[in-house]
Amino acid sequence: MADAQASSGTWSAFLKSIASFNGDLSSLTAPPFILSSQSLTEFSSYWATHPPLLTAAAAEPDAARRAMLVLKWFLSTLKHQYASRSEQYGNEKKPLNPFLGELFLGTWTDEAGTTTLVSEQVSHHPPATAYCVRNDKTGVQLEGYNAQKATFKSTIIVKQIGHAVLTVPVGSGDDKKLERYLITLPSLHIEGLIFGAPFVELDGSSLITSSSGYTAKVDYSGKGWLSGKKNTVRNLRTKESAEGQPWERRYFNAVAEDETLALLGKAAGIPLDGERDKTGGLWRFDAEKAAKADAEKLTEEQIARIEKEMLGQ
Repeated sequence: MADAQASSGTWSAFLKSIASFNGDLSSLTAPPFILSSQSLTEFSSYWATHPPLLTAAAAEPDAARRAMLVLKWFLSTLKHQYASRSEQYGNEKKPLNPFLGELFLGTWTDEAGTTTLVSEQVSHHPPATAYCVRNDKTGVQLEGYNAQKATFKSTIIVKQIGHAVLTVPVGSGDDKKLERYLITLPSLHIEGLIFGAPFVELDGSSLITSSSGYTAKVDYSGKGWLSGKKNTVRNLRTKESAEGQPWERRYFNAVAEDETLALLGKAAGIPLDGERDKTGGLWRFDAEKAAKADAEKLTEEQIARIEKEMLGQ
């Protein structure tokens, strides 16, 4: 009973701090009982929970049906991205904030072939995560980046900054080409705060704009989710700025311009710069960097040094 009262008191104090706070809520610390064991870099894996759906469009010759298959895949990701944690734990948990350079790698093997994920924390101030999902069998690739900005207006409202680009090889032989889909992210808000059992609801809409000319719009009746506080491992970005050297991103580059945004950005409502001022860059996956990173083998001495520098061990 005492523990329950303490938790209730901590939660009430947390809600009061939110209600009286002006600015980005990511600078606030959440009570321990709402903390998740998952890092934000792991959330990128939710894009690939159904590889057969992700790759299905590559086998469809009709452009309209491909657009429908891409929409079907996108809808299949929403539950895992925004509702699975509430079902598993009974409420939404605050994810851990990645340190600059943190990686999360994943592999799926099923009837779609081998699908791989690279998720990297590419910026710390502002915090942003870039990711790339690739399927070897079909050549389908999804890449993107995202950041969050949280504010309080009767509830916690989270604006997701960033976008995703799905590339689907279509045709064969000399007629083979790449079809691109530019995907925008929904806004979010948190319900259930007053009861101490927060859960995510989606708000606004997502656009899936294709280079084939088709556009799908998904409207949401709910709103956002709770963003994590800023990374407590702050020395990495500080060191980057102090030494005047950019942190070496292992899988991604900040590019000056992007052909997908130039082609589809206006229709999807995304500026040509991809809002780089809010995410630390316009991030794109670099296949050459990935090949180099995959070929690297760390020695025990290098592993020990990394553990000491990054984790303080």
